[in-house]
Amino acid sequence: MSTTAFAADTIVLKSADIHPDGYPTVVAVEYMGELLKERSGGRLSIDVLNAAQLGQEKDTIEQTRFGVIDMNRINLAPLNNLIPETSVPALPFIFKSTEHMRETMDGPIGEEILAAFEPHGLIGLAFYDSGARSFYNSKKPIVTVEDMKGMKIRVQQSDMFVGMVNGLGANATPMSFGEVYSGLQTGVIDGAENNWPSYESTKHFEVAPYYSLSQHSMAPEALVMSKIAWDKLTPEDQALVKQAAKDSVAKMRELWDAREAESRKMVEAGGAKINEVNKEEFIAAMQPFYASFVTDPKLKDLVARIQAGE
Repeated sequence: MSTTAFAADTIVLKSADIHPDGYPTVVAVEYMGELLKERSGGRLSIDVLNAAQLGQEKDTIEQTRFGVIDMNRINLAPLNNLIPETSVPALPFIFKSTEHMRETMDGPIGEEILAAFEPHGLIGLAFYDSGARSFYNSKKPIVTVEDMKGMKIRVQQSDMFVGMVNGLGANATPMSFGEVYSGLQTGVIDGAENNWPSYESTKHFEVAPYYSLSQHSMAPEALVMSKIAWDKLTPEDQALVKQAAKDSVAKMRELWDAREAESRKMVEAGGAKINEVNKEEFIAAMQPFYASFVTDPKLKDLVARIQAGE
């Protein structure tokens, strides 16, 4: 049975997120709810159940597909096997910059990827940011690919991230996020990779002060709706939901940019040493990885179009 409340023409959409109160994605969906309420004269609203109240993302994706949850803000990684198109924006160095990523995901290519959700019981509404991930370690600044050789780098449980790190000459070490601090402290691992807010909030900078701006991954996150819940809406209400979702993206990015800047300032004050990397060399080192990881002609075409700045 859906959690959507249909009473006296009012519809309250239940939305899931694993992040805590005040996190940019949570605030953005709350903002979307305010827009919906205002534009529908109070008929449509969103109840954001954050902090993993409805379970981890793997579970909430299934619940959303079956109509138990109406909306969901999710990372692309758990969707890669279900919807192959979602693996493309997660590829290392696929985007030249944050601006390139945002333009791509807001444009025709982003719409094409969102459209691929529907056959799987999900309606893709919009893409949010997840920041740029960079390498950090306890040993030395990473400037060249050679600097990565032999380093034990923690990665998430993902074939793509394992392949990327191994392809750069380091030893990919899958490990749960909660174990990374002690792993760095005890030397079980030499480094890890993540965005500014994660590097700062976990205090990883205390035990791995070298943060090298590889910006190898800028994979966005998706805001989706259950197709079951979507199909219950009138075409007019569907249009309102889609527009409010798109309009919430600017709010999310504004909050994200502020959060990133604040986190960077905090880790610099805490003694982190930040350096640029030879990005062209890193990109070149990933060519064999692309050849082995992207084999489907349709996905190869998506990659080529993104790299061409379409």
